[in-house]
Amino acid sequence: MRVHFYYQEKSMKIRIILLTLLAVFCLVSAAAAGPSGATTELHLIRIAENGTVLEEKTIDYMWMESNLPVQGDGSTHYYHQGPVFTDELEGRWDVNETGNFKDRGAVKGTAVKDLCDLIGGMTENDDVMIVAVDGYHVEYGYSTIYEPPTRQGPATVCWYVGEDVSGVGERQGVGYPGKEGYFLGMRLVFLADDSVNPEGLHVFGNNDMRETLPEKSVYFYEGLYPSTSGLTVKWVSEIRIYEGGYTGETGALAKSMTTRTPVPTKTASSPIFFGSAIAGIFGAVLLWRRS
Repeated sequence: MRVHFYYQEKSMKIRIILLTLLAVFCLVSAAAAGPSGATTELHLIRIAENGTVLEEKTIDYMWMESNLPVQGDGSTHYYHQGPVFTDELEGRWDVNETGNFKDRGAVKGTAVKDLCDLIGGMTENDDVMIVAVDGYHVEYGYSTIYEPPTRQGPATVCWYVGEDVSGVGERQGVGYPGKEGYFLGMRLVFLADDSVNPEGLHVFGNNDMRETLPEKSVYFYEGLYPSTSGLTVKWVSEIRIYEGGYTGETGALAKSMTTRTPVPTKTASSPIFFGSAIAGIFGAVLLWRRS
C-alpha cells in the first residue's frame, strides 16, 4: 500500500513539473513572437553597380507627411485585384474587372518617386527595390515610378488609413502605423484612377498591370494567375535604388541593409526560451532523483 502511494506521489510531482514547463513555454513563445509588424521608418539607400553604398538616409512617416507631397486623401478607397481562377488564359486577366478586388483602405502616403529623389533620383537604367522587414521585395524601373499611366497610378508607400476595408477583405487597421492603428503599414499601394473600372472604383486591376508594367514586373500567383494583390508589399522598411539596374535573384529574400532593428513580423527563436526549457528539464531530473 505504501509503495502504491509512493508512486502516486511521484507521478503527481512529474505532472506538476510538466504543466509548469508547458506554461513557461507558452509565455516565452508569446513574448518571442514580438509586437505588430507595422513600420514607422524608411531606410533609403542608393547603391552603385559595384555594390558600394553611395548615399543613404532614414526618415519616418511624420517627416514624410510634413515635407513631401501627400498622395491620397484618406477617404477614397484604393483597390488591387486578386487572382481570377479560370482555365481560360485570357480570362485570368479579367479585362472588364469583374471581381476579387482587394480593398487597401482609404489611404494616404508618399510617392516612391519623391522618396527616390531624396537620394539622387532614378535614371532610365536604374531599378528601385521596395523591401519589407521580412525580406520580401519587388523591383520597378524608371517609367513605372516616374511616368505612371493614370490607370496604374503612382506607386505609393502608404502610412495612413482613414477608413478600413469596406465589406470582405484583409483588415488594414485605421490611423497611422502601429499595433493599434494601421497595423499592415507602411504598405505599397498603386493609387490608380477610376477611368477603367465599370463601377467607378479606383482599381489597379490585373489587366491594368499587363497594360502598364514591363513583363518582368508582372506578378503571377502560384506562377499561373496574374494578380496585382501580390504587388502590395506590407511593412515596407527600405527603398533601394540600384544604379544600372538590379541584377540579383528576384525570388530570394533580401537581406536588410538597415542598421537599426525593425519591428519583427515573424516569431524569432529566443535564447530565453531555450534557457528556460533546459533549466526546467534539469530541475525535473533533480526532483525525480530526490523523490
